[in-house]
Parts: sequence; C-alpha cells; structure tokens
Amino acid sequence: MNKIQIIQVLIAIFLMIAILLQSRGAGLSGIFGGSNNIYLTKRGLEKKLFVVTVILSVLFFTISLTGVILAK
Repeated sequence: MNKIQIIQVLIAIFLMIAILLQSRGAGLSGIFGGSNNIYLTKRGLEKKLFVVTVILSVLFFTISLTGVILAK
C-alpha cells in the first residue's frame, strides 16, 4: 500500500466513526405518525461533529480522486 491508500483508509475509518456517532432525533416515531415538526439547530458537540463529518467527507473525496488520477 502506498501513502495515499493508507491515508484514504484512515480517513474512511474516521468518517465511519463520525457518522456512527451522530444521533438521529426522529427514530422510528416518524413511521407511526408521531413525527415532531420542531426544527432544532445543531449546537455544541453535535455541531462540531457535523463539521468534522463534512470535512472528512471532502478529504475522502479529494484523496480518492487524487488516487485515481495518480494511478493513470
């Protein structure tokens, strides 16, 4: 494995962890008609985790694209 592949695997692992740490507020209540129509903004740790997830996804896309370009 070269350096780009190792970095890609590490970013993928951190991205999976960040996605799994995010909690959904709706759950199964929306299926049975118990949906909550209140929009809540992200604050504190939840907002930081969201920003980290977006940054990791952009990095993953960029590293993947770089790997494809350099493989040619």
